[in-house]
Amino acid sequence: MSYDDVEIEDMEWNEELQAYTYPCPCGDLFQITKEDLKLGEEIARCPSCSLYITVIYNIEDFLADSDKNRQNKGLQPVAVA
Repeated sequence: MSYDDVEIEDMEWNEELQAYTYPCPCGDLFQITKEDLKLGEEIARCPSCSLYITVIYNIEDFLADSDKNRQNKGLQPVAVA
C-alpha cells in the first residue's frame, strides 16, 4: 500500500536528479522522472527504504510537453500501421 497520495504540484523538480522529488520520512527523497510520468507511471519510490507514494497528475500535461519538444526539434510524429 502506498505511503501517501501526492499531487505533482506538491513535488519539486530536481535538476541534478532530473526527477520530481518529495521528502520521505526516512530522510531521503521519493523520486519519479518525466519519462516515467509520460509512460503513465504513478509510483515514486524512495531509493533508501521500501516506501513509495502515488503521484497524482494529468498525463496529458506530460504528453503535450513531449509533443512541444518534438516540434521544437523539427521532429514530426510518424504514423505506424
